[in-house]
Amino acid sequence: MNIAMEQLSNPVTPTWDLEKIFTGGSSSEAFRSFLDQLEEDLSSLNEGLKGAEAPKHAEDTGRFDDMIEGMQSASRRILEASGFVECLTAQDQHDKKAVQLESKVTALRAKYETVMTLFQNILQMTEDSVWEAWMARPEISPISFVLSEKRHAAKEKLSPDLESLVSDLAVDGYHGWGQHYDTIVAKVGVPYTDDKGETVTLSVGQAANKLDDPDRSVRDTTFRKWEEAWGGVADYAADTLNRLAGFRLKVYDKRGWEDVLKEPLDINRMSRETLDTMWQVIEESKPIFVSYLERKAKLLGLEKLNWSDVDAPLGEVTGKITYDEAAAEIVKQFRNFSPKLADFAVQAFNEGWIEAEDRPGKRPGGFCTSLPVSKETRIFMTFGGTVSNMATLAHELGHAYHQYLMDELPQFNQDYAMNVAETASTFAEMIVADALVRNAASEKEKISLLADKIQSGIAFFMNIHARFLFETRFYEKRKQGLLEASELCTLMEEAQREAFRGALGEYHPHFWASKLHFYITGVPFYNFPYTFGYLFSTGIYALAAREGAGFADKYDALLMDTGRMTVEELAAKHLNADLKKPDFWREAVSVVVEDVKLFLELTK
Repeated sequence: MNIAMEQLSNPVTPTWDLEKIFTGGSSSEAFRSFLDQLEEDLSSLNEGLKGAEAPKHAEDTGRFDDMIEGMQSASRRILEASGFVECLTAQDQHDKKAVQLESKVTALRAKYETVMTLFQNILQMTEDSVWEAWMARPEISPISFVLSEKRHAAKEKLSPDLESLVSDLAVDGYHGWGQHYDTIVAKVGVPYTDDKGETVTLSVGQAANKLDDPDRSVRDTTFRKWEEAWGGVADYAADTLNRLAGFRLKVYDKRGWEDVLKEPLDINRMSRETLDTMWQVIEESKPIFVSYLERKAKLLGLEKLNWSDVDAPLGEVTGKITYDEAAAEIVKQFRNFSPKLADFAVQAFNEGWIEAEDRPGKRPGGFCTSLPVSKETRIFMTFGGTVSNMATLAHELGHAYHQYLMDELPQFNQDYAMNVAETASTFAEMIVADALVRNAASEKEKISLLADKIQSGIAFFMNIHARFLFETRFYEKRKQGLLEASELCTLMEEAQREAFRGALGEYHPHFWASKLHFYITGVPFYNFPYTFGYLFSTGIYALAAREGAGFADKYDALLMDTGRMTVEELAAKHLNADLKKPDFWREAVSVVVEDVKLFLELTK
């Protein structure tokens, strides 16, 4: 692979800098003072809103300006605190002080939700004529979409007192169970025999990288030990998942919400019709992806792929990629699309915004977290030197760029949902993946890189679909009572078999236990938004390819609107597309299908 360095420090540091956010890590006095001030300000907002009445006349609405700005300030600071604590707990699973701080931040978030509930009650009690005048004021109109959304949401919830009680009980109940996943995962170790014949215990983050190893014996052995390790904590994980679902279902019941997808769809600002159309188009396309999996099995000398083979690299990939090389290649390809995007990536690498070191004690997975007070982001992953790791790095930088574009907007307009959040990340990943395929040094390399690119489609169309099927079915069964770990394993395997159309020889029944996304309390159903983001960005990518260099500014404009309109409105405004109809989705899927056709042609 021909890789050129561009404007990057040499070497690029693989560890992040948290000190310039708050000095002292989990022992930071500055952070504790920050939290104390935030708590004090939330109490003041709470007191001010408790006795406030809805405005009776248009001229009365101005008295809420300071409160609105206070709530936006509190929201910024809660995100800053949450992001900092998430970084602390991810970089060291054994940092007990960080876990304590996480509980403190969760409690502050609950106080903020109580304040917001009081404010939303004022919004819903405002008469329509006064409301229209309020939203038309120049100071308010930029955030009128979000305020209208909050007003509508308040009408569908319980009384402010009861919603406040739910938020308070959730701290040590709902959110407490969610945080219990961190306790479980910190105790999971996966035994691994290294090249010297010595057996070491890998953290789940390190073991996850071994599951992508080119050597099938390494993958296979690690996967069996992985399944065994998660089987050892399955009862604890089952308790956790049951309690999370039980809490959600009880709250939904009290609010009168019958559809378990109502909340995630509202959060993602999308309709059920859009979701159903997207899955329908994906189902139509699955036969060719089954053909891909069958061809991959043949190339690996297997009758059928096992779960641990799905993401396996093919043939002589590109060898190991250093972190410096990955950084340089990402910047280079970003620059071909947008100099602004490339310059941002250079800043992130050079200023220590990324934690990528492969070391024990780190949490598995990857994420990008926003720090809106500092106007920075932090990216977390474990870089193991693979093309897949480089793709993850580009993906998370896409998230970071999205937030960078939003930094100067009102805080309420920065609250974009997970489905559109995945748009920028997937788009950035595609830029790099496409370039690697185009510039492959040989046909063998082209095949392996093409396969790696197609794996994203497999992940979003099949793996994520399995998670969606599992979770919707689990919630329906949970309405009848608790499920044992063995029942969850059965549900998981059934969903995987259906989503993969029976194309695999072995599945991952304990996937539900190992996957953090099932335990996240901030966003229920942390699955279908990934697939939406992938296909939405694929459709945008196809448009960018047609329009050429001038599209970068349009792309930025679309991203900046993601916090202030529904996804259907976003697509209509910027893409002239109707997401409730299959045309857009079919065009997006066809981009991936063309890759599969090329792969099948090159390997026949």
